[in-house]
Amino acid sequence: MNLQSIFASRISGMKASEIRELLKLLDQPDIISFAGGIPDPALFPQEAFQDAMQAALTGATGRVALQYAPSEGYLPLRQWIADHMGTLGIPCDADNILITAGSQQALDYLGKMFLNKGDTALVGWPTYLGALGAFNAYQPRYDRLDPSANRPVTDIMADAAAGGGTVKFAYVSPDFANPTGVTLNAVQRGAILDMAAQMDCAVIEDAAYQSLRYRGDDIPPLLAMDIERSGGIENTRTVYLGSFSKTLSPGLRVGWAVAAKPVIQQMVLLKQAGDLQTATLNQIAIADVARRVFDPHIRVLREAYGTRMQAMLAALSRTMPEGVTWTDPDGGMFIWVTWPRAMDAKVVLQNALAAKVAFVPGQAFFADGSNENSLRLNFSLAIEDTINTGIERLAGVIADMM
Repeated sequence: MNLQSIFASRISGMKASEIRELLKLLDQPDIISFAGGIPDPALFPQEAFQDAMQAALTGATGRVALQYAPSEGYLPLRQWIADHMGTLGIPCDADNILITAGSQQALDYLGKMFLNKGDTALVGWPTYLGALGAFNAYQPRYDRLDPSANRPVTDIMADAAAGGGTVKFAYVSPDFANPTGVTLNAVQRGAILDMAAQMDCAVIEDAAYQSLRYRGDDIPPLLAMDIERSGGIENTRTVYLGSFSKTLSPGLRVGWAVAAKPVIQQMVLLKQAGDLQTATLNQIAIADVARRVFDPHIRVLREAYGTRMQAMLAALSRTMPEGVTWTDPDGGMFIWVTWPRAMDAKVVLQNALAAKVAFVPGQAFFADGSNENSLRLNFSLAIEDTINTGIERLAGVIADMM
């Protein structure tokens, strides 16, 4: 039997991640890869995790670590996160927090929770490829989220109705966004909350990179602004998603969602139907390491990644031909490069691979597959000398094609 013939219709919207496919290039030592959004494993707090895992598996704690646990998550970890959120201007308690298997799982839950077929999700243009992958299974239509545009909210709502649904949420990564590295200022963040209030929709704040600021001043998260406007977290429309993947360890797959309790309670039901709980041992280890080394470790990451970001920006300025432009981030892991519309980034990638350098073509980050004249570069994984060599190679490929 050909089982594909009876797949659900939603399967047609699910596609392989171009980034996941490109990550296979990391196994080829002669390729300089700027493709993945990957932390440098040399900077992982490995000794702290060794101690934490040993402690977690010792005595009575070991019996807890190897057992089933509440779907909401390990309470000491949720309490640490609540304290951490308080430092960001988001007063909450453990019951406002759900531990997820990375923030990617939370995106899937939110897509399942909010989207009917034909509903509209407002996303950046470009936006995080993983968010599109999570939402696509629920068959939404996409519209452009641009807090600086003059497009009336009534037009967005009319287009959503014509598409067979309503606007359900605005998805945004306000700090050092994947893929552009761009940060929204306070005015733009306020504009998103204003738009959401007019449309009576949710806001999903993907804050995976929030801790990785290398220059400039912190800007309050959308959820913090929402709380200030509404008088408390229980009155907010924003769901904040955090992750330890970019700071402590991506391999342990621990993230979290913060929102009003009714939202978290519904997400808990989705988790109970999905995987019951996030791995208890991983949560205990993350809680231990976060309590002991999170702040000093963040300082180490900021120093290392900030230096690499500056090295890549300098290499781009030094080597790229006229007509090529790029973003100038204040943090995160990415720089976004564009050029006049004469070359397809996928063709550029083929030539770049021949020159032993890799990146992610920009089309993957657009809901409509447009903007072939763009690419994403990651700077967190490579040291400065490697960055200089790789950007020189890439600039040579682009110059030859232009």
